[in-house]
Amino acid sequence: MTNPVKNVVVLASGSGTLLQALLDDPDPKPYRVVAVGSDRPSCTALDRAAAVGIPTFCRRIADHPDRDAWNQGLAQACERFGADLVVLAGFMKLVGPDFLAVFEDRVINAHPSLLPAFPGMHAPADALAHGVKITGCTAFLVDGGVDAGPIVAQRAVPVLDDDDTSTLHERIKVAERSLLVEVVTAMTSAPYRVEGRKVRLG
Repeated sequence: MTNPVKNVVVLASGSGTLLQALLDDPDPKPYRVVAVGSDRPSCTALDRAAAVGIPTFCRRIADHPDRDAWNQGLAQACERFGADLVVLAGFMKLVGPDFLAVFEDRVINAHPSLLPAFPGMHAPADALAHGVKITGCTAFLVDGGVDAGPIVAQRAVPVLDDDDTSTLHERIKVAERSLLVEVVTAMTSAPYRVEGRKVRLG
């Protein structure tokens, strides 16, 4: 008997290229993107979803009395679409305990470095400044820290001698998109386990 297709809600704040990689993943696949949410009322990611008939929603922090209420509202929106997995795909807000409690071990994010190296907003620039020869991307389960959750998968990207931040980041993004599709596929096609800091797929 085949496993039922899992519902994925994607949260994004910008151009939506990670979202597009999931949308372009050919059927049959073990997941479907059932909704796309944002903290911004207008962004390209929402446009990409609307263009293919996927429902969208916006939860702005400014529309809530405090950050806890925003997290609760965001979780309720994802629950409304029956999310089995929540994917942060360029989502530029940190989700908090009230959100993570609802989707424990079911929120994944992608980051443009080989964590735990170079967490934060400027990973490609930090990698260049440090002079590393290899960097890459990481898919990880979101916890209460900043880019600190259990690592699901990683992919290496070489740093070239003539790289600047832009060229390096673009190559990382290519790897990041394919890595995210592979991880979402693996996590929705078979049960996975979280044992401390280790994520056991399949």
